[in-house]
Amino acid sequence: MADNIRTTPLRLRPSEHRTILFIGDLLMAVISVFAAIETWRRYNLAAEVLRLVEQGFGLDRARQIAEEIFILRVPFWFYLLPLAWVILLVELYEPHVAASGRRTTRGIAIAAFVGLLAYSLVFIFSQESNLPRVGVGAFLVFASLLTLGWRMIFIRLYKRTGQARRVLLVGAGKAGQTLAQLYNSLGTRSFNIVGYIDDDPQKAGKKFHELPVLGTSGCLLELMDDHRISDIVVAINGEIRGTTFQTILDAQEKGANVTRMPILYEEMTGRVPIHHLESDWIIRSFVDGLSVSGFYELFKRLLDILGALVGLLILAVLFPFLAVAILVDSGRPIIYSQPRLGRGRKVFTIYKFRSMRRKNETINDVQTTTENDPRVTRVGKFLRKTRLDELPQFWNVLRGDMSLVGPRAEVPKLVEEYQKQVPFYRARLLVKPGLTGWAQINYGYVSSVEETSIKLEYDLYYIKHRTLAMDFQIVLRTIGTVLRRTGR
Repeated sequence: MADNIRTTPLRLRPSEHRTILFIGDLLMAVISVFAAIETWRRYNLAAEVLRLVEQGFGLDRARQIAEEIFILRVPFWFYLLPLAWVILLVELYEPHVAASGRRTTRGIAIAAFVGLLAYSLVFIFSQESNLPRVGVGAFLVFASLLTLGWRMIFIRLYKRTGQARRVLLVGAGKAGQTLAQLYNSLGTRSFNIVGYIDDDPQKAGKKFHELPVLGTSGCLLELMDDHRISDIVVAINGEIRGTTFQTILDAQEKGANVTRMPILYEEMTGRVPIHHLESDWIIRSFVDGLSVSGFYELFKRLLDILGALVGLLILAVLFPFLAVAILVDSGRPIIYSQPRLGRGRKVFTIYKFRSMRRKNETINDVQTTTENDPRVTRVGKFLRKTRLDELPQFWNVLRGDMSLVGPRAEVPKLVEEYQKQVPFYRARLLVKPGLTGWAQINYGYVSSVEETSIKLEYDLYYIKHRTLAMDFQIVLRTIGTVLRRTGR
């Protein structure tokens, strides 16, 4: 049981765990570079020996000559592979992923595959004929195996040394029970929720979602010692009693990490809990804290332009084939246009390959796409599953109407309807819509108000936490989504 886990006097924070993981991953990648160079050297040396033997030299003499004359020239960029490797592993720094052996293994396999795919494209289109296939292949093998071994050691130590946080929820009401319900649904847990404290006498001794109410706020300090609590999560909507607030401060002075329910919810789900937020939250979290660095805005725009140019090049290559397929399947038009809302409610025209049957549809008749939607054509099913229907949107990205990463661009009529039914829905218009996004890779398409609420929680999480690293992670995961053909 959790209470029998051997603990250490030092419990690291999630940010410190991520730092340790990053250093370990980088070290494994550096070792892999030198192991790959040695493998590459031995391979080429063996090839040189074989060539000399074929010319009539004895094996020992051929080996001696080869060792004297052979020099391996390693390009400078080869030593930068460790940086590329840790970038490919960006998804594995999330707490719940880092604590799961299965998800870690899958993430490393995807990183290796994406690395191999990227190098294959460079090899195909490069003018150089002497690119180090053996060296790069050996690096990916060594990096995958060494990183996997290091990560398994980390997971084992993390679980055996009591590094997993022990959490106490303050409040057994709706907010606290929401966290407990989410906690029970997690396949892998990077922390342990011990139970609740609540001052409502009717909740004393009861269990909610398998977690017990351990006592009142007056028992908080005692419960910290008895259950070795490391984190206290305040899950109370509304005002907190003065005595409860003072006890929480005492617990913090005693060494507990105190946080609010929305923060833990975000960590557990990668979403913002829109149904558990106070009315001024949108002001504090977005209007006051919306500004990001000029460096981020500049580089995001540069990446948008670069990505759009690459995407338009792909579009130019595929357009004749896709256009013919659409014409043969369902006739004209090939390109479908529709008004969408962008940043600050600015209306722009979005372009897509037509994937649905022709219909005299007005703005007021717009419907969301459902599973096995009968309006989708045969070619359209393929286009939507592979996301090829969205290739023309790279033109919108180049124009600046959209970004590579951001919330999905929606039809004005749907935005108007969702604003009436979903709290904080308007907040997603604080940034440019994206060709892909945090919500798209984590939740996909929606067809109901409830699903729209969940997808909005992902969108608001992205807006609140967006960085270049997060954008890059989303782009990498989008490649995996396209390869899995999970579109609809």
